[in-house]
Amino acid sequence: MPRVIHCDDTSSCELGECIDALHEKGFNPWEEDSLLGAARWLRRLNNNREFLADLMVEELKRGPESSKVPGDYGPQTIMLSALGSEFYLRANLWPSRDEHMFRASGHSAFSYELPHDHNFDFLTVGYFGPGYASDYYEYDYEAVAGVVGEKANLRFVERATLSPGKLMHYRAHRDVHSQLPPESLSVSLNIMHAGGAQGWLDQYRFDVENDVIAGVVSSGGSEIFLRMAVGLGGEEARDLAHHFAGSHPSDRMRLVALEAQAGVLDGAAQDALWRAAECSGSRLIAREATRRRAALELA
Repeated sequence: MPRVIHCDDTSSCELGECIDALHEKGFNPWEEDSLLGAARWLRRLNNNREFLADLMVEELKRGPESSKVPGDYGPQTIMLSALGSEFYLRANLWPSRDEHMFRASGHSAFSYELPHDHNFDFLTVGYFGPGYASDYYEYDYEAVAGVVGEKANLRFVERATLSPGKLMHYRAHRDVHSQLPPESLSVSLNIMHAGGAQGWLDQYRFDVENDVIAGVVSSGGSEIFLRMAVGLGGEEARDLAHHFAGSHPSDRMRLVALEAQAGVLDGAAQDALWRAAECSGSRLIAREATRRRAALELA
């Protein structure tokens, strides 16, 4: 499960101080000193019991003017620092089942009961409220190819709550959790790592009852663009998809390129495409190609 970090620092800091310190010292989760340094600054920010309310009040006072800054706020997430570096800070709101936003939007809007891992490391601390609970699992990312329906070999660890002040390190490609609504509205503060390779690393959702990979939840803009370009037609788009399918450094992108091509082919041509892909040399593509061919036979 995520590593619990014990940090007894009782001092507090302002949001700007925390951001400046992280820019100066960095947040490299694979380096213990850097990880613990970032955790200490998150603890200090968490000790400031007024900064988040003050920030919210200022936004409310701005009224419609606040909507002119795109991407700052979402229904669940409040961005606390700018994007564009190797980290960013955010506050996440976790509604209980009794909250109107939960009743109106349902549990899936807040990723509740969605077992998943992360393709990035992050630190989190319980800032307000009793905190959400999670069923925690671990798995070996390197041992799976990423095929839908593939055995995940999840190891259940425990159910635990992100209680007030609890500070944790979620480890990329290792920790899996299925979050449950808190007893009342809660807030967590996060420092998220945002390395350049993140967009090419898979993040999975799992079917824990059957212990299998249920899907990929980390598709990026490039994948969507490629699917749309091929679907809308055009020889250049088809040529690009063919090129990506054969030589892109990301196996996931190669698979997307094959899917985009298959989407505009008839059944026989799709089978030929996937038959050739079975010899691609990639575990992911070969096993997905076999699965797609089997689905075509059943259609």
